[in-house]
Formats: sequence, structure tokens, C-alpha cells
Amino acid sequence: MLKHLNNENFNEEIKEGLVLVDFYADWCGPCRMIGPIVEELSNEIPNLKVIKINVDEREDVAKTYGVMSIPTLILFRNGEMEKKQVGFVPKEVLIRWFN
Repeated sequence: MLKHLNNENFNEEIKEGLVLVDFYADWCGPCRMIGPIVEELSNEIPNLKVIKINVDEREDVAKTYGVMSIPTLILFRNGEMEKKQVGFVPKEVLIRWFN
């Protein structure tokens, strides 16, 4: 499931299950490259919720999690940050990252 988060409660969205958060910006080339990959993963990995956060709209959330460069992917499990990936990587690398 892929969801764009604007003004909703971020902590409520990540508190249960496996959640991948994609921090991006519309003007970011590498973000546009990794976006379709993230969407594919949201359909291929069972029980994975994907949230996309535009850092220009939700700078507060980006700062909270130390997002200094985009794209940044953060994997949460039951509300706890488990892993962070900064920059573009191919789909195969992300699949290994989940395992």
C-alpha cells in the first residue's frame, strides 16, 4: 500500500507493522528515479506499508529523523526506526536491504 502523507499524524501511520518511508522532493532527480521502484516494492512485499513524504511540505518530520539528503528511505517496524538508506540504489539492492 502506497500513501502520500501531507497533514496526517506521522507517528500514527508508522506505529504498527512494517512501514517504509520515502522522503523525497518533486524537483529531485534521484527521487524521481527511485519513486517507481518504491511503488513496485509496495505491491511486491507482503504487509509493507509505504509512505511518501515530500520534504518541502513536511520539513518537521524530515528534521526529526535527520534527513539531510534525498532520497532517503527509512524502514520502521512497529514505530521503531530499523534502517536508513540515503541516495538512489537499484531495486535489487533494496530487496536485499529488506532481508
